[in-house]
Amino acid sequence: MRTTAKLRELIARSGVLMAPGVADALNAKLVLRHGFEAVYMTGAGTTAVRLGMPDVGLLTMTEMVDNAARIADSCGLPVIADADNGYGGVLNVRRTIQAYERAGIAAVHIEDQVMPKRCGHLAGKQLVPAEEMTAKIRAAVDARTDADFVLIARTDAIAVEGFEAALERAARYREAGADVLFVEAPSAAELPRIAPRLKAPLLYNMATSGKTPFLGKEEIEHLGFKIIIYPNWVMLAAIRAASQVLATLKETGTIVGIAAEVPSFKEFFDLLGMSEVQDLEARYGVDANARVRY
Repeated sequence: MRTTAKLRELIARSGVLMAPGVADALNAKLVLRHGFEAVYMTGAGTTAVRLGMPDVGLLTMTEMVDNAARIADSCGLPVIADADNGYGGVLNVRRTIQAYERAGIAAVHIEDQVMPKRCGHLAGKQLVPAEEMTAKIRAAVDARTDADFVLIARTDAIAVEGFEAALERAARYREAGADVLFVEAPSAAELPRIAPRLKAPLLYNMATSGKTPFLGKEEIEHLGFKIIIYPNWVMLAAIRAASQVLATLKETGTIVGIAAEVPSFKEFFDLLGMSEVQDLEARYGVDANARVRY
């Protein structure tokens, strides 16, 4: 099944879909291993691993698509990808949708910020007029060749224009053809008011800033959301773990004390698909003495 059709199926079923966020192919394999049915490519995380910089609109569309394609190839799961603000006007949005679709991505979200954009949980955001964003949504709808490719419209209006304006914008984006709505950074008091007003599939962003409450899956489902993304939690866990390894190495001058606490050499290569490589070399007649092995 195409990943676009699979994602449509997952959204249509009862319950809420959890999509952990990753910024690289390695962690996408971990998401697959742990039994999740979809994965999210975080824009802030991609900026971090590619540039070592904050998410302030520095990456280009082709850089983002390249990263998304590698994630999709590595795990085979439906990938929901950050597409920032579409990287320009309506013609840029058309090219953006076509590029992500060719890369094997199942869904993208596009936001109503100006260029350069900001992480949705940073201050200093500015918005394009609602009319401009609705035109971008229409362009995105027209650009896709796979009708199952999921278009997610994100509004950052709460922080700029207020909650009511954000709901009004989201409703307009839905009318323009968005499949899923993403109202960024609602508060605990605002959350229960979104689903009754919009009556559309909704995305919940479990961002690490805490601006949106850290709720459980069942609570979020009860509020009427269909998709939960967890953008940078895996990356933050890796930063903490890597820092501990480096601190120990610096202090002790040896890895002896930490060797048993990290995955083994074999576990690492097994995660990356060592058994598949071995099977392929055997199938294609690679000399037994030259085949990769432990």
